[in-house]
Amino acid sequence: MASTSELACVYSALILHDDDVAITADKIETLVKAAKINVEPFWPGLFAKALQGHNIADLILSAGAPGAGGAVAAAPAAGGEAKAEEKKEEAKKEESEEESDDDMGFGLFD
Repeated sequence: MASTSELACVYSALILHDDDVAITADKIETLVKAAKINVEPFWPGLFAKALQGHNIADLILSAGAPGAGGAVAAAPAAGGEAKAEEKKEEAKKEESEEESDDDMGFGLFD
């Protein structure tokens, strides 16, 4: 779970981004002090360096987006239901074949 210091820096960075202001350690520290939150001195610089050169809007928009594998698995192709039924039927056939092979008159550890 994030500490108060981390959250204060995240919110400060979001405020600066929302106001189209460059995100720097000094500006994050100014906002944190204005909110009367005690933050360890390394956090503002750490966040400013981490966000430097990144498009904050892209980071925000991609935060909850699934990976390519999740999107493909979540949206089956047309006719996916028929394929699923075929797979179930195949699985049933395999199970019935396995059952008939199981009783061969001897056990593995006999």
